[in-house]
This record gives sequence, structure tokens and C-alpha cells, in this order.
Amino acid sequence: MHSNTKTKMKIKVLFNLNNALGEGPQWDVQNQRIYWIDSFDKKIYRATSEGKELKHWDLPEIVGSFCLTKTGNALFAGQSGLFEFNFVNKEFHYIFVPKSKKKNLRFNDGKVDRNGNFFFGSMDTFEKVGIGAVYRCDSNRYVKKLATGFVVFNGPCWSPGGETFYASDSGAGKIWRYDYCSSKGSIKNKTLIISTEDPLNGSFDGCTVDDEGCLWSARIFGGRIDRFSPDGKLIQSIKMPIKKPTSVAFGGPNQDILYVTSMGKNFLPIHPKDKKYRGALFSISGLGVRGIEERRHNS
Repeated sequence: MHSNTKTKMKIKVLFNLNNALGEGPQWDVQNQRIYWIDSFDKKIYRATSEGKELKHWDLPEIVGSFCLTKTGNALFAGQSGLFEFNFVNKEFHYIFVPKSKKKNLRFNDGKVDRNGNFFFGSMDTFEKVGIGAVYRCDSNRYVKKLATGFVVFNGPCWSPGGETFYASDSGAGKIWRYDYCSSKGSIKNKTLIISTEDPLNGSFDGCTVDDEGCLWSARIFGGRIDRFSPDGKLIQSIKMPIKKPTSVAFGGPNQDILYVTSMGKNFLPIHPKDKKYRGALFSISGLGVRGIEERRHNS
């Protein structure tokens, strides 16, 4: 274990932008920048590790997640489908649009595996029925559905060696792990490792993995970030200054800063309210652990 006795944990408000639904923080090693999105305000943001040089781009529709590509563009899992966005000329085009999609279904969280495949999922906008699925977009931009039955698909991430795939369901209040075949990009042997009987008191939203193989989960509605062992044992819990943290990602020059996005808008009456710092981007330093470099999509 990394020792954190020399440093003291510090939670900092990096940007207080009141994002309607801040999501998908992602540290890009190549540019040394933190990226994140406001799903419902249809924007992607970029800044330095310390919160300087803020820049944003407007997007054509509501988005659930994104990944950067090796050519310098981005792929977005949007409301209509998967589209590519060019940061320079701001043009976009769709790569994948489902043949039949229910009105109350939209795409949600996503992340790139160690081999450069983009995994993204879908969700029931009413957060009640398991109509969501998880998809894989490979280097040839072929999209395949891998698993179904999610109410609100969230938190895709992989163990350090890439042999385990984790997926959360915010609607069901569960986290599963799968055996992952990196050569095929396939998942099997779904196993429940963490669950809650009361999702409105802290369901499992965006996740990431540290270099010790532990899982970090944003506990939306619960106002905290939890760290779990690979088999689901709670190791650490960090209280946040807001009730609705949405996602987490390690970054910074040494991969030792945890970035946390949050929800500024209440989409359902049952959601707890935040006042100060709602929708802010936070950074947490002094944790004594590091994350693993996120890959770009192979395109």
C-alpha cells in the first residue's frame, strides 16, 4: 500500500460552474489536461490540473460520456447515438445510431479499455426498468452490444491488468464484476460484488480503479466517495461537500489527484438538493494512491 502519512487529504473546488450534470472526468496524459462534460448543458470542458486555462466546446445534443481518439477528436455517446466530434472545426458525424430506440432510453457512462476499445452503456431515463445495455466500439468503429438488463448503466472500468471489468447500475444500486477477455473485448461470468438496499442514500455512479486494484465509486445522493477492495469490501469513505457526486477519475502530472464531477440540477423530485458547490468540479489530493493512465480510442 502507498503510505499517505506524509500528506494530508485536501478537497478543493476546482471550478464552481453549476453544471446541470457534470460527468465523465478524464485525465489526458498526452495534453496534460482534465476533461469533463455537462451532459445536459451539452458542453465539454478542458483545463489544467490546477484549474487554469478553462476552455469549453458546445455539443449538438445531450451526451452521456465521451472518449478522446488517437487522431485528436472525441467520440460521444449521445442521446441519438455515437458520434465523432472535431475540436478544431467543431463538426460532428454519427458513427452508430440504434435501429430502434425507446423514447425513454438514452446513452450514459463510458470509458476506454486498455486496448483502445470504447465501452458505453444506456439507461432508462425514468430510472425504473432494466432496459439499458453495454456496448463496445472497437478500433474499426464497429459497435456490438455485450450485455443487457441495466436500469442506469454506469462506472465502467478495468482492473490494472485488464482481466476484470466492473460495471455499476445506479438505478438498481449494484456493482458487478465480469471476467474480461482483452483479446476479444468480451465479458462473461457476471458476479455481484457490492449492493445497497437504499439507492437514494448513496447509489453507485461513476467509478475508477487505482494502481492497487481498488475501486473508487462516486456515491450519488450519498455525498461521498467510497473506495472498495476488488472483492467489494469498503476500505475508505470520503465525505464530499455536496450530496450528488457523479463520477471520479485520477489525474494530474503524477496521476495522484482524484477529480470529482457533480450534479447541479435535480432531475427527479426525490433527489436530494445541493446549494453551495452544486455542479462543481472538485479535486482531492493527498490520498496516497495513484490512478492508471486512461487510453485514447484506437481511431
